[in-house]
Amino acid sequence: MTTPQDDTSAGRFEFWRDVVRQSFVPMEAVPGKTSDFRASLHTSHLGAVQVSVVTAQPHGVTHTSGHIASDQPDFVKVSLQLAGRCRLAQGDRQALLAPGELAIYDTRRPYTLDCELPYRMLVLMFPRALLRLTERELARVNATTVPCREGLGPVVQPFLRGLARQVRELQGVGEDRLADSAVDLVSALLAQHGSSSAHQEDGPEALRQRILLYMEQRLADPELGPDRIAAAHHISRRYLYKLLAEQGHTVSGWIRERRLTQCRRDLADPALAGLPIGAVAGRWGFPDAAHFSHVFKAAYGMSPRETREAAQAQ
Repeated sequence: MTTPQDDTSAGRFEFWRDVVRQSFVPMEAVPGKTSDFRASLHTSHLGAVQVSVVTAQPHGVTHTSGHIASDQPDFVKVSLQLAGRCRLAQGDRQALLAPGELAIYDTRRPYTLDCELPYRMLVLMFPRALLRLTERELARVNATTVPCREGLGPVVQPFLRGLARQVRELQGVGEDRLADSAVDLVSALLAQHGSSSAHQEDGPEALRQRILLYMEQRLADPELGPDRIAAAHHISRRYLYKLLAEQGHTVSGWIRERRLTQCRRDLADPALAGLPIGAVAGRWGFPDAAHFSHVFKAAYGMSPRETREAAQAQ
């Protein structure tokens, strides 16, 4: 949506108010210092993930307690600054976003976003449940500036910028995989940011997140196991088991669950319909096809072949 060309600046801003109210969670646009307001919004939906690119003259938005209904969906928003600068405020936190920096914020709590210069921003909005962060982890990174110059940032930022460039052409084959990739990458970046900024007393929590990220990145390795994981983090197997048990996981159980999730996603992907089931299993760390079929059916009540056929029939 683009503000009308044949209207006054005030008229264009009123049009934009309605666009903002209808396109995200309920909120109010606030005029900025500009005598010629113009703005545009391009949006695609990738499954449960809404991908939007906002380009606008200076203004702000406010999401107040009055906008938050008791039955409102539990969404989070992730904003990547593409141009200009914006200030996000939520609770007692403020995140100043320059190009290449991002922030996550919780739509079940009031927030404001203020942009004093012309700006361009990528906004992802998706259910909180898709984000693989605990409440404590989310609280640690919520409304903080996440730089993308080091660590996973140089991996995640180009992917998100690619979504922004192609926002008009995203919907189609592969939507679910794109959505999963976007949320997974953002989750990994936020987990890393939370770990690096954790206080000293959060040492075990930060270590646990590094371990989970390490395992996630190596799911395809059939040799991934407790000895290798413990050695990579300079801890004993016993302490490794203790760290994961505190979140209700076993090492082997967590790895198996994540591998099965990835296999199930691939089996349902039309783009991978020609890939043999044994190859799907092998690419996620199951070298024995018969064993994979057994554990897959035990987990989901359907064989891998039945799962693929059911997805193709939809």
